[in-house]
Amino acid sequence: MFKTTLAGLFAHKPRLLLTSLAITLGVGFIAGTFVLTDTIDAGFTRAFAADAAKVDVVVLPRDADDLPRETLDKIRAVPGVRDAQPVIRGDAPLIGKDGKTVGDAPTAGVSIPANRLNVTTGRAPTADGQAVLDKGTAKAQGFEPGDTISVLGHDDDRHDFHLVGVFDPGVDQTIAYRGAVGFTSADALRITGEKGFREIDVVTAGPSPEGLRTTVEKAVGTGVIVQTGQERAQDLAARNGADTAFLKMGLLLFGVIALLVAGLVIYNTFNILVAQRTREMALLRCIGATRRQVFGSIVLESVVVGLLSSVLGLLAGLGLGAAAVALLRGVEAGIPTGTVGLTPQTVAVGLVTGLAVTVAAALPPARHATRVAPIAALRTQVEEQTFRTGVARVVFAGLFALAGIAVTAAAVSLKPGEAGLMMAMGGGVLVFFAVLILGPVIVKPLSGLAGWLPARLFGVPGRLAVTNARRNPRRAATTTIALTIGVTLMTSMSVMTATVRATVSAELDRQFPVDYLVSAQTGEVPRAAVDALRARPELTGVTEIQAAKAEVNGREWQVGTVTRSAIGTTVKPETSSGSMDGFGQGEVAVGESVAKDLGLKVGDTVTVTPGRGDDIRLTVVAVLKSDVSMLPTVTIPEETFNRAFETVVNRTIVANAAESVPADRAREALDDATRPYPAVQVGSTTEIRGQFDDAMNMVLLVVTGLLGLAIVISLLGIANTLSLSVHERTRESALLRALGLTRPQLRRMIAVEALVLGLVGALVGVVLGVVFGWAATQTFSDSVSFQLPAAQILIFIAASGLAGVIAALLPARRAARASIVGSLAAT
Repeated sequence: MFKTTLAGLFAHKPRLLLTSLAITLGVGFIAGTFVLTDTIDAGFTRAFAADAAKVDVVVLPRDADDLPRETLDKIRAVPGVRDAQPVIRGDAPLIGKDGKTVGDAPTAGVSIPANRLNVTTGRAPTADGQAVLDKGTAKAQGFEPGDTISVLGHDDDRHDFHLVGVFDPGVDQTIAYRGAVGFTSADALRITGEKGFREIDVVTAGPSPEGLRTTVEKAVGTGVIVQTGQERAQDLAARNGADTAFLKMGLLLFGVIALLVAGLVIYNTFNILVAQRTREMALLRCIGATRRQVFGSIVLESVVVGLLSSVLGLLAGLGLGAAAVALLRGVEAGIPTGTVGLTPQTVAVGLVTGLAVTVAAALPPARHATRVAPIAALRTQVEEQTFRTGVARVVFAGLFALAGIAVTAAAVSLKPGEAGLMMAMGGGVLVFFAVLILGPVIVKPLSGLAGWLPARLFGVPGRLAVTNARRNPRRAATTTIALTIGVTLMTSMSVMTATVRATVSAELDRQFPVDYLVSAQTGEVPRAAVDALRARPELTGVTEIQAAKAEVNGREWQVGTVTRSAIGTTVKPETSSGSMDGFGQGEVAVGESVAKDLGLKVGDTVTVTPGRGDDIRLTVVAVLKSDVSMLPTVTIPEETFNRAFETVVNRTIVANAAESVPADRAREALDDATRPYPAVQVGSTTEIRGQFDDAMNMVLLVVTGLLGLAIVISLLGIANTLSLSVHERTRESALLRALGLTRPQLRRMIAVEALVLGLVGALVGVVLGVVFGWAATQTFSDSVSFQLPAAQILIFIAASGLAGVIAALLPARRAARASIVGSLAAT
């Protein structure tokens, strides 16, 4: 039997090519994920180790507070310390060449010890008045060594520095994101206003790092963390490992989906192969093969295919991982990478996963093969499998459907949150199992529905194609369910992203029907800038939103106010209970998060303790929807706020263009009024929505691209099914040709059959995706503006049908080229 199985494989190499390709793609994606994340981990570990080699001992604060200067003096006095340098980090907003501060967040102001500063161009700062820039910011802003750069100090004054170098931030992703200006220690303290140090790096003068660590611990006492450089590197590497683990899990989810689809393709392929080889297996039974031997033959075949496909998948994964790493390096993502390679873990996971999926998918067909009776060897042609619905199928499908509907209904009825979303996903999985079980039952009427128009457009070939699509419901269901998975997920993502976009836009329109938002990177818009905005005739409705820190019922929260006249006009707050109509003296509105944490409801009394003056007792008149509100989490009347607070830590200004004033003139007026204040930035609600839309579109594009692998594999399944079906119907096709069907008509018949299968899978996927996309959106918020992306859904359906036709090209060509006489003579 072993020789027979191998001979069968070598004699029919093309028939398992598409099956092998399906599992190769699935394993390749998983292996590529491991290669990418392993390479990033290795790069971070190597970078951490390189940093650790420059420092013998690291002293860190145990709590959030910085290390005081006294700690640095104590460390420098420790015997065996050759040098101890502080690491200072704060805010130092860089002013770009346009006169405005750079980026959405202030660039960091840092002082890094010279031995750890990786200068790529120029040199490190050696005297006050000199500075270096991280290479990302320098490139983006067009600064080079020799230029003069300006930053805003903590006092909001402008300070100029001579740029002497550009440095690589290495593994410090915070700097890579925000950008950084490096100074001498004295300048860093002066610009950032920091009173202490984030870290102190110590270099030994002789003692071992472990011995020096012990000595430093005794000198500085409790309240600090003292580590060797190697221990610090291991901690940072472990923390990075947690970050890449999240990336790995996210990518592996798509790999698992791809493998699930590949398993369905394999199951269908082996089912068809078993049906085609009925006479072959019957002959083996006639000459003495046992049921066990026949079963073992099919399983062995799956093992060989799974093993070869998994090996190819590992090689494909190595290529995918290498391409991803090359892309990261090419775009200068700032992520260190190591040497690309396959680790023993990746090899083991790829081989075991691919082999397990292949063998598991082949077991049911192998079991069916053992039921072939020896008498089947006497038949001249293979009988097509018949399908009966069966009571058990209906019962199990009904149980899964009812359970899924119940879980989904419970999820929708829950308060919006993560628990509801997870329940909705679970309900979707249960309903999908019901559809999977009922697939052969529903595919026949759906094929008639999807084929109604093609049958009338393409005449006799169209009607024959629809009949062929309906004649073997089990095979058609297994073929289309693979495509259904991909379309369901893509439709759900489209529905969710469209709904989130519409919901956020609608909430912003309701709460803040404004044209412009003015904010400061440093946290406060100067009063002079507000006055300048109010003085411009091109603008109207200039409204301040102020905030400060205070205690509310003994807990620290952000307390703020908004211009009284703006409530109900410029600002229209959405409340979950109560109302801000007539908002005035002695009243307060709180966000949902505050109400939940402090157990507040409308009518309760709260005590606000400001930084100066007496406590203020206020009555809660409204609970604000925190997910969309731009108001402070605790909003009090303007007069009360102005009396109680002297120092405002945050301020946002909203404004509208005056009536009949063009948008470009209003924007020019805003820019003119804020030009003297580099930290003040102007944004329009249109720009904010555009940025949000771009982010949502990027998410949808990435997810669609990753799910595209499942779609490709499912199309391989359609091509595989049609190829084997063409082989199975060789005599039938020849008879049709003999009766007058032309070669183009035969090709058209097979293409329309694939079109119908693709449309059936897409229709089921779209219905499931819309329903459970809607259920998922109901868990996002109490007020959801559901949006059905009809254009995208139509594209999914059309693309699925077109892809099915493309998958049928080769099988149709093969069928049309077959000889009529030779096919009729085949037995």
